[in-house]
Amino acid sequence: VSAAPTQNQIFAGKTFVITGALSKSRDEFKKEIESLGGKVTGSVSKKTDYLLMGEDATGTSKHDKAVSLNIPILLEADYISLKGR
Repeated sequence: VSAAPTQNQIFAGKTFVITGALSKSRDEFKKEIESLGGKVTGSVSKKTDYLLMGEDATGTSKHDKAVSLNIPILLEADYISLKGR
């Protein structure tokens, strides 16, 4: 029984940081990202692939650091789009 790895592990090797108010709890997003092969950490670094943030998080330290490191910033709609690819 083999699941299609490209579908199930679309975030394999990707590191996310989650901040701000989203439609679900951070824990729910974390579980979803991990189930799709990704990893969630608590702080932005040069190893971060994406910052998933609520619209209220603009100007926070995580947002500012992601901008300074040129890390792609995803609002929830962007995350849903990326996940759906």
